[in-house]
Amino acid sequence: MIESSISRKVAMALSGLFLIFFLAQHFTINFTSVFSEDLFNKLSHFMGTNPLVQFILQPILILGVIFHFVMGFILEIKNRRSRKVNYSYQSGISSSWISRNMLFSGVVILSFLGLHFYDFWVPEIKYKYIEFLPDDSQRYYEELIHKFHSPIRVAFYSISFVFLSLHLMHGFASSFQSVGVNNKYSNTIKTIAIAFSVIVPLGFIFIAIFHHLKG
Repeated sequence: MIESSISRKVAMALSGLFLIFFLAQHFTINFTSVFSEDLFNKLSHFMGTNPLVQFILQPILILGVIFHFVMGFILEIKNRRSRKVNYSYQSGISSSWISRNMLFSGVVILSFLGLHFYDFWVPEIKYKYIEFLPDDSQRYYEELIHKFHSPIRVAFYSISFVFLSLHLMHGFASSFQSVGVNNKYSNTIKTIAIAFSVIVPLGFIFIAIFHHLKG
C-alpha cells in the first residue's frame, strides 16, 4: 500500500513537471504577441502545422493533462479517506491553505482549460479538419485578440491564472521532493519554483489585459 501511494505521488509529480514544461513553452509563444504580431503568427503557424507537434506532442499533452488531474483526484480522495482528523490550521507549511485546497484550485484550472480548449483548440480543429479552410499563416494573432474583447472572459482568465499560481506554489516545489530531489540545491529549486509560479501566471494575465485594452 505504501509503495503504491509513493508510486502515485511520483507519477503525479512527473506529470506535473511535464505540464510545467509545456506551460513555459506556451507562455513564451503567447508573450511574443505583446511585441511582435509577425513573430507570434510564425511561431503559432509552426506549432499548428508541424506534424510532430500536432500528431505526437499534442496528444501526449492532452493525455498528460487528463492523467495529472485524474491522479490528483485519486490521491485527494485517498488522502481524505485515510485522514482521521482534518489538517490543523496551525500545523505549519504542510497545512497551508494552498496545500489543503489543491483539489479546489485544480478544479478551477480544469474549468479554465475547458474554456481554453473551447476558445482555441476546438476552432483550430474545425478550421483545419472539418471545414478544410485554406492555410492562413496570419490568422493566429487576430484569433487571439478577438478572444480578449470580452471583459468577462478576461476576468475569468485572470482569476484562473491566480489559482494556477497558487497551485504551482505548492505543486512545483513539492514535485521535486516527490521524485527524491532533496539536497543542497533544494532551496534554489524552491526559489525558482516560487518565481516561476508568480511570473508566468502574472504574465498570462498581463497578456489578456494588454490585448483587451489594446483592442
